[in-house]
Amino acid sequence: MPENTIDTTIPVLGESKIPSPILKSGRYSNLQCFVTDKQRVLIDVDMESINHLLDRGREIPAFELAGAREKIYFDPSKLRCAMVTCGGLCPGLNDIIRAIVLELSFGYGVRHIYGVRYGLQGLIPKFGHDLMELTPAAVADIHKSGGSVLGSSRGSQSIEEIVDSLERLNLGILFMIGGGGTLMAANRIADAVDRRGLKISIIGIPKTIDNDIHLISRSFGFDTAVDVATMSIRGAHNEAVGYPNGIGLIKLMGRHSGFIAATAALARQDVNFVLIPEVDFDLEGPDGFLAALKERLALRKHAVVVVAEGAGQKFFDSADSSRDASGNIRLQDIGLFLKKAITTYFRDADIPVSLKYIDPSYIIRSLPANANDNVFCSFLGRDAVHAAMTGRTRFIIGYWNDQFVHVPMEASAGKCRRIDPFGKLWLNVLEATGQGPLIRFQ
Repeated sequence: MPENTIDTTIPVLGESKIPSPILKSGRYSNLQCFVTDKQRVLIDVDMESINHLLDRGREIPAFELAGAREKIYFDPSKLRCAMVTCGGLCPGLNDIIRAIVLELSFGYGVRHIYGVRYGLQGLIPKFGHDLMELTPAAVADIHKSGGSVLGSSRGSQSIEEIVDSLERLNLGILFMIGGGGTLMAANRIADAVDRRGLKISIIGIPKTIDNDIHLISRSFGFDTAVDVATMSIRGAHNEAVGYPNGIGLIKLMGRHSGFIAATAALARQDVNFVLIPEVDFDLEGPDGFLAALKERLALRKHAVVVVAEGAGQKFFDSADSSRDASGNIRLQDIGLFLKKAITTYFRDADIPVSLKYIDPSYIIRSLPANANDNVFCSFLGRDAVHAAMTGRTRFIIGYWNDQFVHVPMEASAGKCRRIDPFGKLWLNVLEATGQGPLIRFQ
């Protein structure tokens, strides 16, 4: 596996010499509550792979286990911290902000905590965005609201100007909460910090509602997204069964991967077709999607179709593609394309259908996190603080093999996790839907 070659070393700004104030606070009863640097989490838990490495005398790759350490690098009484949220909205952003502020304040006694407004624009003087002072009182109830109290933005900013601002603010730690583009920017900021010889810790907290960041098995907001997506599927199913030849078509998020579509479909078991970016499909022909949909309607008189936004991009002219402010290729709207294709196909076949189209994407993104994501965000935010206080830098807080771990930025940034078309998740989708391959075989 590629993961076997990963360098899991996490850089540190210096030796941790200060006893952690957590022990003095009484929250930790003894030293056994702390995590040691020797505690690791295996990347690959397959026994055959492990034995193969052992037989070759290779070290078994493992991530550092996240958690509070007995000694820290930064002096909390003098430390100034900031955090920024970048890119699209996602359930749980406010929960992460709240967890970081509460742990810094009550766990370590840090008194100077700031929020950067509107993404990385907030560190560029020309935009004129004020910093937000973050206190426990200020963040007490923000987890009850969706979005981000700090606001967000897209688009690249000058790395040198950002680091200039970090210097002027005399920051020791910058928490960057965002997706793949944000993590790549964080890595570049860390490079610039290193070139200047600054002692600033750059910490990434991965944010993607699509759950598609490399080496991160679960990202915050995903559980909430699946919850709300299943409600959309329930509504689409009720609409479909209420009419002869009823079709419920739902477009869900998933630019490069179909985790939301696949997981929501399994959660409801009312879906007959799931179309995702990782698995090719055809529209026309006896083995294509439209013929399969026609067969389904003839058999059961209704059908529910779930499509991820990044699926079926081959049906569009690539010359029509442009890029958004973050540099991502603007996807063509597969949902509206399928709606038109289905309507035209059955009209030409003289088969009346009743099609209802649902796109809940922006509703999902801006909602507060559900209970599971509330808990998950608390772990992420607090573990980010524990690691940052030890002077660790250039890493992201990740979740791997049921543990919270430190993942090097370079190992994950700019890479995408995708559904394995031959893996358990997709095979279960095929079993639940019975949709077949939906593609012409040569």
